[in-house]
Amino acid sequence: MFTRAAGILLHPTSLPGPFGSGDLGPASRQFLDWLATAGQQLWQVLPLGPTGYGYSPYLCYSALAGNPALISPELLAEDGWLQESDWADCPAFPSDRVDFASVLPYRDQLLRRAYSQFLQRAASSDRQLFQAFCEQEAHWLDDYALFMAIKLASQGQPWTEWPEALRQRQPQALAKARDRWGGEIGFQQFLQWQFREQWLALREEAQARHISLIGDIPIYVAHDSADVWANPQFFALDPETGAVDQQAGVPPDYFSETGQLWGNPVYNWAALQADGYRWWLQRLQQLLSLVDYIRIDHFRGLEAFWSVPAGEETAIDGEWVKAPGADLLSTIRQKLGALPILAEDLGVITPEVEALRDRFELPGMKILQFAFDSGAGNAYLPHNYWGRRWVAYTGTHDNDTTVGWFLSRNDSDRQTVLDYLGAESGWEIEWKLIRLAWSSTADWAIAPLQDVFGLDSSARMNRPGQATGNWDWRFSADWLTGDRAQRLRRLSQLYGRCR
Repeated sequence: MFTRAAGILLHPTSLPGPFGSGDLGPASRQFLDWLATAGQQLWQVLPLGPTGYGYSPYLCYSALAGNPALISPELLAEDGWLQESDWADCPAFPSDRVDFASVLPYRDQLLRRAYSQFLQRAASSDRQLFQAFCEQEAHWLDDYALFMAIKLASQGQPWTEWPEALRQRQPQALAKARDRWGGEIGFQQFLQWQFREQWLALREEAQARHISLIGDIPIYVAHDSADVWANPQFFALDPETGAVDQQAGVPPDYFSETGQLWGNPVYNWAALQADGYRWWLQRLQQLLSLVDYIRIDHFRGLEAFWSVPAGEETAIDGEWVKAPGADLLSTIRQKLGALPILAEDLGVITPEVEALRDRFELPGMKILQFAFDSGAGNAYLPHNYWGRRWVAYTGTHDNDTTVGWFLSRNDSDRQTVLDYLGAESGWEIEWKLIRLAWSSTADWAIAPLQDVFGLDSSARMNRPGQATGNWDWRFSADWLTGDRAQRLRRLSQLYGRCR
């Protein structure tokens, strides 16, 4: 599964471009070219679903759908569904941040215009391709498109506040809804078709450059999602109202003294198990049709999960509950074959979690920003890596940038870092940590693009526990300079991470 390689963590919304947020258009190809020049073989992204509350890719309206905000208007124009004149009035959006509140309505306007043009002008061959997609993906697409149509018609209300007949999915009510909002359902299906077509084209471009794509699966899904609405039996919900009965989170940890309370419903694992884990299998199959490898976020929740009763305001008063992770992974391997999975094995990790990871030979994660807090025995220090089945990171989307992290430490802590690195100063600390990750025995080494640029805390992607103000970082196209690419390539060559 693994050969020694290196890569970059970057979500596509952070790419440059004229429409206020990154997408799958020309800038994504330019980034692939830069990765190839830099000798990188991996591009890791965050979850690709349609974002909901807080615009978080970890709280999506569907675990199987793609984010329409990633659809490129320029590629739609190449297909004939838009013209450049359609975006002549494009606002001057910020280039360093995504102003989601302004960007998403503008993009939606363009997408609706494209769908209108498709309905008016599409050749029979295009209509047949669209119809074939809808039929092939009907097992999830029908519920998702209907979910989104009802949500828009109800001014964004969560499904638990819909009329009882729709909330409980009474067949007659669903049939009436499909008739009433058929136009919107068709639009939602069109968006998913276009997302998939554009993403698959991007994947082909990546493969041509010998770059593998790493996707991300949050272990939990959003309560207000098509998944929970369509499959309530698989989640810990109140059977009458659909409200969360037991919610997910983590106990107090590195990021928060009161833990993290995510609000997602935990799974009804007995029901999933009785159904042969069909929903999980569909979820993995869907993502593996788009990427080469999958990172399972909060992997430890497959061994035991932190369950907090509804109504609690913090995650302190929860309990660990066992999960059938070994049975799930065995079923996945039996049904899908090899497991191209990375285990996000951070947090409160027990010998049982490590045993589950190792039993299925899944690589774990080593975060260098966690390596300098508990002496020479810290498991994240490279001299403590046993074997090669690891992915070494300078930091992840949940961490501060390396520059921000280093500057936030006290003098003594900074000196410890410098002593370990054999450095006299913190000048270009980001490149010193990149070198440390690249030189490690870990099969893979990955850095967020912010670290390659040497950016401070203002470029941080996410602050765990902070509900708003995240996910909006972007960079400008002229930042992808040849000197940085060559510097990264040289490190990759030195440490055996180039093709």
